[in-house]
Amino acid sequence: MSNISDESTSVESLLSNVKVVLVGTTHPGNIGSVARAMKTMGIMDLVLAGPQTEINDKSYALASGARDVLENVTIVDTLQEAVADCGLVIGSSARSRTLPWPMLEPRGCGEKLLSELPNYPVAVVFGRENSGLSNDELQLCQFHVCIPANPNYSSLNLAMAVQTICYEIRMAALSNTVTPVQETYPHSAKLESFYAHLEQTLLKIGFIAKAHPGQVMTKLRRLYNRARPEDVELNILRGILTSTQQSIKEESQDKADDKS
Repeated sequence: MSNISDESTSVESLLSNVKVVLVGTTHPGNIGSVARAMKTMGIMDLVLAGPQTEINDKSYALASGARDVLENVTIVDTLQEAVADCGLVIGSSARSRTLPWPMLEPRGCGEKLLSELPNYPVAVVFGRENSGLSNDELQLCQFHVCIPANPNYSSLNLAMAVQTICYEIRMAALSNTVTPVQETYPHSAKLESFYAHLEQTLLKIGFIAKAHPGQVMTKLRRLYNRARPEDVELNILRGILTSTQQSIKEESQDKADDKS
């Protein structure tokens, strides 16, 4: 009996590093239903990013015994804030995009999340009830997950989708067969700082035009998301960008000195 208890405690401790993020939720009942779906799978960290409704009596009624999940919810303005400290972010997407991102099915999503759970917080992100996640929001994710529902009737409500993914995360944790990754990947906030630095540098060297950026930055995000540079590698890339900007500054100064 103690072994079962110890195993359960270990799994719950591991799952405490999982965030479920809801973006732009419009129905208070959905928040309560999601809380219930999460708690049944041992996942307790719920984050609301830019919610369009408040947690109310209906939320608590549908949460049933998961009142504690609602009482400890984190509310932020944007998805970027919600995942700033996460080293892995997976976004739920039910439709194909113009620029496809690396895709996972729910089982692979659970295994991927579990493999990185010991290293830092991870997040699985769900979008608005009527329109899902925007392209910009999905670009904050390293992977997208799609639930392979019946193509003739793929109507999953928000809590069902959350329940499906949380179940796979829990099963991966219970299986004890997923090998943790050894690499340390940068948190989302550090990645976003890199992308801002990259865009700034590309503007300075004239590679992209501010008035007509096109999809260059989107494609570069996809490239780096596929490559998933480690912390040390990202520091090298930042160093290259800093040196490039410094060279541009020195060249401009030399030209100004020549003119004077």
